[in-house]
Amino acid sequence: MMYPVERQRWMLENARKAGKIDVPDVASQLGVAVETVRRDLNHLEKRGLVRRVHGGAIPVEKFGFENSLVERGAAHPGEKARLAQAALELLDDAESIFIDEGTTAAAFADALNPSRPMTVVTSSLPVACKLAANPMLTVLILGGRVRGNTLGAVDHWATGMLSRFVLDLAILGTNGATGKHGLTCPDSTVAAVKAAAIAASRRTVVLADHTKLGVDSSIKFADLHDLDALVTERGVADSLLQPFRRVGVELIQA
Repeated sequence: MMYPVERQRWMLENARKAGKIDVPDVASQLGVAVETVRRDLNHLEKRGLVRRVHGGAIPVEKFGFENSLVERGAAHPGEKARLAQAALELLDDAESIFIDEGTTAAAFADALNPSRPMTVVTSSLPVACKLAANPMLTVLILGGRVRGNTLGAVDHWATGMLSRFVLDLAILGTNGATGKHGLTCPDSTVAAVKAAAIAASRRTVVLADHTKLGVDSSIKFADLHDLDALVTERGVADSLLQPFRRVGVELIQA
């Protein structure tokens, strides 16, 4: 017997993998009543993770929707903190880094406390606010339109500024990562900023918890071979990591 949180996690992961789940199928597979499945899906919808449709649910990524910063920040905080700590080991001698918008990248910013001077370029207002008071950091924030749900700067102002930088390292998040479609996110303007950051950086590291691997969002911003390293969790299915191994991406599991 699964606990409600386990059922809901299973439903969300399978909805992301298949693009949709049906209430009767889920009830049959999990051995629970259809009313239980409906309650769980209603709970996931209230959290902004799925959209209910007739007979089932579809993950928000398929609609091009994103959860709010608060909702995403509440998801898997312990996992994101572990990924951030592991990513610090990849800084090496970097003197300039890009930090992406989003809660996983914000966790990296929380963990960043260098003992030597560094320059941080970011598209994220929360990241800039977290780091601006650190005496070892020079923080540069990209200009542009600020997205209300993520507080990240986008559009041609942001990508134009990035085109002028030569950075040592980019720390990025992603909404999806598969061997077939590469790295994806739901918003074309965010995808453009991520792609520009990769182009401006000598190395690229992506932080992705287990919910992001093996699923696709709607807009591609990179191929897997554009990455130097992936930081993810221990216990992730090896089948989800094989596409990264095939193209020579370093795998760090925290």
